[in-house]
Amino acid sequence: MANPIPCRIALAVATSAAALASAGAAHASAFYLQEQSIRASGRAYSGEAADQGAASLWWNPAAIAGNATSTLYGGASAILPKGNVNNVGTLIVRPAQAPAPVGGDQVSVNPLKKGFLPSGAVGWKLDDQWAIGLAITAPFSFMTNYKGSSWARYTADKTRLTTFDIQPSIAFAPSPLFGIGVALNFQHSKASLSNSLPNLSPLLPDGHQTLRGKGWDMGYSIGVQIHPSKMLDFGLAYKSTIKHSLDGSVTTAGLLGPLAGSNGTINGIKARFRTPWQAIASARVHVNDSLTLNGQVVRAGWKKFDAIRLGAPISAALPQNYKNSWSIAAGADYAVTPQWTVRGGIQWDQTPTRNGFRDARVPDASRINFALGTSYAITEGITIDAAANYVDFKNSTIDRVTAAYAGTPVQTPILTNGKLAGARALIFGVGGRMSF
Repeated sequence: MANPIPCRIALAVATSAAALASAGAAHASAFYLQEQSIRASGRAYSGEAADQGAASLWWNPAAIAGNATSTLYGGASAILPKGNVNNVGTLIVRPAQAPAPVGGDQVSVNPLKKGFLPSGAVGWKLDDQWAIGLAITAPFSFMTNYKGSSWARYTADKTRLTTFDIQPSIAFAPSPLFGIGVALNFQHSKASLSNSLPNLSPLLPDGHQTLRGKGWDMGYSIGVQIHPSKMLDFGLAYKSTIKHSLDGSVTTAGLLGPLAGSNGTINGIKARFRTPWQAIASARVHVNDSLTLNGQVVRAGWKKFDAIRLGAPISAALPQNYKNSWSIAAGADYAVTPQWTVRGGIQWDQTPTRNGFRDARVPDASRINFALGTSYAITEGITIDAAANYVDFKNSTIDRVTAAYAGTPVQTPILTNGKLAGARALIFGVGGRMSF
């Protein structure tokens, strides 16, 4: 009879992959990255579905409908997170042994790594009614690095997720008062994640496992904009869930004794899961020639991320227990001169993770985003944008119970008891917009 432990190890790795799919990037709820426009960052994403031009194309494909000119946007953000993931009392339960402290470094300092996120878009005016566009973004990217001696090593040590999204759009404005847009989202994901595995004796060194996977998937976006007067702009948009399917492999090494037969590589692992839909409502009020007030509400359908479904040779479903979440933002733009605009905003962003289901690979928490930004038109057609954000995280528990070799005679539960403390992030962005 085949040894069941190799498949169970793969299941444990796939569970870690599930955690990765929900991993937060220290500045937006779960794995969603907001930094797709520097103008938007500067007002805390408070008016994007109602604003116009290529810089708002990610949020609403109708943003290029009825534009006076063609528009081009490009920008980049530097993301600088800090925060500790602390052990409170995590225990490991090896077979036929009493629960024991997991050991290792009890404080993991700044496991969320710094990142650099580019984005770009173009909206091409065909005539007074029709426009086509293209946005290229990286909506899901994430990297953590725990030391091999960390208390969290059995959940995570190194994690890297990179994505890029290609969004071709078409928009139509039947009148100056109304625009509609549709888009497809072609998304490529590539993941690499690893963690330690306990050997059966605490006197032996840990083993190790690494999962790698990648895949292309597709979704869609639709949106409308309404401009009932020169004073008011409204936007509504919907971004669909995307059914992801990653093909990859699991490599296991360093297991000793009865577990040694599990060392090696298993190819052909497939993991399927759904990312959340987003429903976005936005409004902009032009109080006068200088001041514009912005507001935006986003409902994210995280219940779609209900489970990770694994194909052969694993053939299992891993529940995730996520909840739908809200994001609410308010901000303002103020034109100091015809060339110079300043802006600011505040955003509350709710985590979709639940207490009791959060692990060290997913140190997510609800947060408040404080934003300041500015724009300067250096010519009639070229504007430079800059933004700075401070994101403050609520402390949260790290408390998801896991098990190595689950369902086998050597099942080894990890009774996780930790916390995310003092987490915050600074984000700096610079970009430019062009009309032509």
